[in-house]
Amino acid sequence: MKIQEQIERGISILRQGGLVAYPTDTVYGLGASAALPQAVERIYKVKERPRNMPLPLQLADVSQITKVAERVPEIARLLIRNFLPGALTLVLPRSSSVPDSITAGGGTVAVRIPAHPIPIALVKGLGSPIVGTSANLSGRPSPLTADEVYSQLGDKVDLIIDGGRCPGGKESTIVDVSGEEPVIIREGAISKDQLEQVWGRVTSPKGD
Repeated sequence: MKIQEQIERGISILRQGGLVAYPTDTVYGLGASAALPQAVERIYKVKERPRNMPLPLQLADVSQITKVAERVPEIARLLIRNFLPGALTLVLPRSSSVPDSITAGGGTVAVRIPAHPIPIALVKGLGSPIVGTSANLSGRPSPLTADEVYSQLGDKVDLIIDGGRCPGGKESTIVDVSGEEPVIIREGAISKDQLEQVWGRVTSPKGD
């Protein structure tokens, strides 16, 4: 099946509450419509993910951020200008429109705009954000190919879009910008040094 046909099928599956695995600029993602609670519930079950771990959202463009975030601090705007679309996930104060099932009841929401045409096409086609977690069993390595997704998740996913090997090979960097100072939650494809070139000092959870 051609990529375009796989994308169209993926959009249809997402609309119906199904799960779609897809390539990104970092690793393969596992998507569901963020607006359908039963689809979000399936993500937790399929990944065997603890319910207290929030799920990140993938967006198609910067304009969607204000729909899911209550506010976008200046540091966030600076990082967005420099790194998105790309391998950066930002943790922002959540908007009331984001369901508790996504945020695990917390006050923040994690968002990313991948630099990859397939997830962008899925979000645009669906017309709303999708869950953008890695397509692996919780605690297992993030997959870089469709075969690696299948070996972990098998038939529990309704569609695996085979877009070849992911070019990045490393998860996105997660930065919490909901407080006074940006804090690196997970250092991934974008290094702490790269972040500090844009914003000076960035704290990591260890306090270094």
